[in-house]
Amino acid sequence: MSGGERLDFEIHPNTTPVSAAERSALLVNPGFGRVFTDHMVTIRYADSKGWYDARVEARAPIPMDPASAVLHYAQEIFEGLKAYRVADGGVTMFRPDANARRFAASARRMAMAELPEQTFIDSLEELVKIDRDWIPESPDGSLYLRPFMFASEVFLGVKPASEYLYVVIASPAGPYFKGGIKPHCGSPRTSPGRHRAAPAPRSVAATMRPA
Repeated sequence: MSGGERLDFEIHPNTTPVSAAERSALLVNPGFGRVFTDHMVTIRYADSKGWYDARVEARAPIPMDPASAVLHYAQEIFEGLKAYRVADGGVTMFRPDANARRFAASARRMAMAELPEQTFIDSLEELVKIDRDWIPESPDGSLYLRPFMFASEVFLGVKPASEYLYVVIASPAGPYFKGGIKPHCGSPRTSPGRHRAAPAPRSVAATMRPA
């Protein structure tokens, strides 16, 4: 697959999804990173094939050989972003294109295969489409998306891997600060010369509407 091509995703719905009643109960107070949706996305890469076998399938454990390269040489990257409900019934993701660019930059830094940016965005949209009922109805609720990729080649040797597995999982999330933000009265501490955030580019939102 070249950078300009798009992958067709095979859709394999979960045959034993969480019931609507159980899902509703879980969404009352999902917390963060403890509850997961019914599906996940997987895409494979091999130097000889490029990106292939794009799937939306039931969330399940990932089989892994003890000699998988990620366990020995730590070639793994991840991103994180959220999908939100909007007033007109649609679902939106804030600046997924920025996450796609950062994911590709991380891959370059780690000598890993670069997932095309459009494929990254498509993978998020496919997962949100099938699991949109997991987005909490509350105004401060969201669906946290965790795209990640790791070296899946089975080998022991000092070189970049030639096979990778890209995965996206999703987790419904409530407010980050339970009970709302409560400022502390102490003096703030700052670190001159070091900052965690930088000026953001123009906001771009990818929005999906109900069928």
